[in-house]
Order: sequence, then C-alpha cells, then structure tokens
Amino acid sequence: MQTAPSVAAPPRLAVRDLAFRYGEREVLRRVSFEVAPGEIVGLLGPNGAGKSTLFSILTGLLRPSAGAMLLDGIEIPPGARALRARLGVVFQAPSLDAKLTALENLTLGGMLFGLGRRDARDRAGELLAAAGLAERAGDQAGRLSGGMRRRLELARALVHRPAILLLDEPTSGLDAAAFRQTWQAVHALREREGLTVLLTTHRPDEAEACDRLAVLAHGRVIATGTPEALRARVPGDVVTIEADGPVALAAEIRERLGLDARPAAHGVHVERERGHELVPRLVEAFPPGRFRAVSLRRPTLADAFLTLTGEALEEDES
Repeated sequence: MQTAPSVAAPPRLAVRDLAFRYGEREVLRRVSFEVAPGEIVGLLGPNGAGKSTLFSILTGLLRPSAGAMLLDGIEIPPGARALRARLGVVFQAPSLDAKLTALENLTLGGMLFGLGRRDARDRAGELLAAAGLAERAGDQAGRLSGGMRRRLELARALVHRPAILLLDEPTSGLDAAAFRQTWQAVHALREREGLTVLLTTHRPDEAEACDRLAVLAHGRVIATGTPEALRARVPGDVVTIEADGPVALAAEIRERLGLDARPAAHGVHVERERGHELVPRLVEAFPPGRFRAVSLRRPTLADAFLTLTGEALEEDES
C-alpha cells in the first residue's frame, strides 16, 4: 500500500508583492517574504528602508497600494478583523498606562479583547509569572524599569493568545542587560505559547537572535536567509582602519593597493581572505600616524548588510 505524500503546512504569514506610495514616492516596492509557524523572522534595515511603513500595513494602520497578505495560506485583507484577532502587537513607543499596576494593565488588555474579568485576571497572572514579573504585579507600570516595562508590554500583547507576535524595534533604548532579558522572554514565550514572531530591527545583535532575516533597503527585500547564511556573503575577514577622512582614505587604498575599500562611519572597511596578511601591507603603505588603529575580525551582520546594500546600519528608526 502506497503512503500518500505529506503536504507541507503553508506559511503562518506570507506577504506577496506588497507596495506602498506616498504620492509619487514609492516607499515599498513589491516586498515579499514568508514566516513559518513558530519561526522568528526579522526585517533588518536602517532608517528609511521602509520597515515602519511595512509594520503599519501589517497592523492595519495603512492600506497598501498593491499586493496581498496570506494567513495560513488564505488571502486576507490588511487590517481585517480576522487578522487583528490573531495578532499581538508591541509598538516601539511605550503604550502602557503608567498609573495602572502591572496586573491592571494586563487585565484591562484582556477585557478589551473580549475576555471576562475573571479570565482576563487569570491570564494576566499567568503571563506575569512567565515574564518574571509576578512579584511586581501590584506595582504601577511607571515605577518599573525599562526592561520590565518592555516585558510587560510583551505579556500584554499575548493576553488573547495570538498566533503571531509583531514587534517594532523591540529593544530600542534598552541597556545591555534589559536587551538580554527581553530576548530571553521572547524565546521563552515562543516556546511556551507556540508563537510565530515577526519584528523590525536595525540592530545587528538583535538580528542575530532571529531564525531568519529579510534584509530591507530602499523599500525592497534585497536578501533573505539565516544570520549565518547572510554573514557568509562577506568573503573572508574584515579589516577595519580607523582614521580621519574615510572617503579620501578609501580612495587612497584603492589606488595604492588595488583593494575594494569602503568608507564607513569611523574609518574604512576592507573585506579580504587571510586578512592578517593585509594588515602589515597597509601599515607599510601609509606614513606613520595616518591610521588611528587597524583591527581584524570575522564578518558581522552589519558587514553583511554593507556588502549587500552598500549602506551601513548606523541610524535608529525614527
């Protein structure tokens, strides 16, 4: 007896040829990507890449000029009630009521999504415990640290058990400790709630925490892949030369050594196999004092973004 072939599950969320215009300006240009059930996907790009516009379309705040969105293989209009009911959203700007307690913020959130008071309170207690905030349940949200408030916002977005969690620059403005705690909470909640997560970010370290990335530049998806696969797009090592006048220095390096040197915020980057052999050549080719420092490292996602787009990931999203 022949076994029927298994049918792969459709993506939890699929975006197909999404476009958006502000008048004559094309902000999104046929953007397409997929997010599988249980996957964490990051939209990686700097200010002006189109991330905020795309996030607004996904949350129903803007209507696209063209394109389609599919939820579990079924096309669904952006902003449709059926889509909103299955989304949990954390915006970049804080949205908690600072005068309400942590428990009250979550209970109110549950009731706004149609839960009864008792069910909303029970769910709130469950989420506070999962976020490590059970002991702060009675504290006003405004008295919590930035990292705690971010975890509380994550918990509130999950109060109605959504299928997809949307995060807009989730760790913007947080210190290193709060950054780690927030991401520990995201991964723990993904495991516990079976969530699919889609986020926007300009931070290479945050992008490393994702399963897969879609690189966004000038309103287009330039590349998709795992962080490891995208880093592999950079050949060899990265030699960074810190110096004044990076544009002029990059031109000098190209002229003297025939290398593809790229100016960056604080110096010049050169991608090179066996980069350790290049360092003494650089030092010998220029007069003493021309460089402040020369360093060698393996490629990061910031390097991969620069290679793919010719732009740096330096600016915050406004």
